[in-house]
Amino acid sequence: MIAQSGGKLSGVIAAAKLSQCRRRRSVTVVMRVIVAVTGASGALYAQRLLQVLVQSEQVGELAFILSEQGRMLFAHELGVNLSLKQPDLRQIGVDTTKIVTFHFKDLTASPASGSARYDGMVIIPCSTHTLAKVAHGLADDLIGRAAQVMLKERRKLILVTRETPLSLVTLRNMVAAAEAGAIIVDANPGFYHLPTTLQELVDFVVQRVCDQLGVSAELVPRWELPPQWGKGHRAWGRG
Repeated sequence: MIAQSGGKLSGVIAAAKLSQCRRRRSVTVVMRVIVAVTGASGALYAQRLLQVLVQSEQVGELAFILSEQGRMLFAHELGVNLSLKQPDLRQIGVDTTKIVTFHFKDLTASPASGSARYDGMVIIPCSTHTLAKVAHGLADDLIGRAAQVMLKERRKLILVTRETPLSLVTLRNMVAAAEAGAIIVDANPGFYHLPTTLQELVDFVVQRVCDQLGVSAELVPRWELPPQWGKGHRAWGRG
């Protein structure tokens, strides 16, 4: 009787642990993400990424940092004049409920410390100047310092560069940043989803950024072999 009772108890405990494990798996991980905007062309990418992240259930908080050149970029490409101290992102169609803004010169802000435990950072667009600072460990402003924090804490740092052609200096900086742990996502949209609008080109890049960040986003169709190609085309690349 004791053996049978012990066996039943073990079974109950095992079932409880399995149920607890399943519940844990079903819980959405809420992330804290830093988004920084610098002076490379591509304000639309930053605008769209912010819109997507604030709508995601996987993101609980967004820290936003705007450089002086980023402010000029928004003014030129989006026609909005944002304050560096308290930028009102509602002017570019972004819900600010989850967003906390920081001045790019405030090195006492939470993104400057690894203890703040942000899950990832995206610099979008990332100028070659900012890329160089990341590659060589320069932290003279909050964007540079937050980037170095991501690297030292082994957290995701995504640099959305937008420059062409690329000089040897820039290529070497990309290699150095990648070797340090950064992820380079060049703002280089594909065309296999057959885009017909500018928005679809922007969404292609933003979706790839979200993929690297670990945030689910289905903005454009993903690659699938077109049915009309047939099975014979699967042999491509075999000589």
